[in-house]
Amino acid sequence: MDPSRIKEKIGRFRILVIGGANAGKTTVLQRICNTRDNPEIYNSVGEKIDPAVLKASRERGEHDINNEMVFQSNPGFVFHDSRGFEAGGASEFEMVKAFIASRSKETQITKQLHAIWYCIPMDEASRSFTAGENKFFSQCDTGIIPVIVLFTKFDALYDVAYKQLKKRRKIIERR
Repeated sequence: MDPSRIKEKIGRFRILVIGGANAGKTTVLQRICNTRDNPEIYNSVGEKIDPAVLKASRERGEHDINNEMVFQSNPGFVFHDSRGFEAGGASEFEMVKAFIASRSKETQITKQLHAIWYCIPMDEASRSFTAGENKFFSQCDTGIIPVIVLFTKFDALYDVAYKQLKKRRKIIERR
């Protein structure tokens, strides 16, 4: 099928973005959409949400994965945000599973979830996968929805790697 016909049929590409706080999700989305602006947020019926109301909800620990984030610089993408599984433990995991299941059963292609981006920050030299990440990849059935893992924050390890290389060089020079 011709790519322009696919875009016509789908309308906007719908992506679920998963990752904990400070995983680099917003930075990735801004780069993809070529902007530094924040997205506009819409509820599940398409009404724009006031950012002040959204901020107050987040401060109370409330979060709605059904809200749609759209960057004006690239309205061809609709993003849904999951806080990551450390935020709500089992309840957040079940919410994500239910969201994926419901979106995969949608009959309208415009309402279906087209991809899942899982952001895993790599800003700790000895970081291992978290229990939430292991649980998602071992227990969450995404069906035919592709999951793309985005390893973020590699640049935080540059200093660590540089120091290691410099230390090795000194050892070699002493020989």
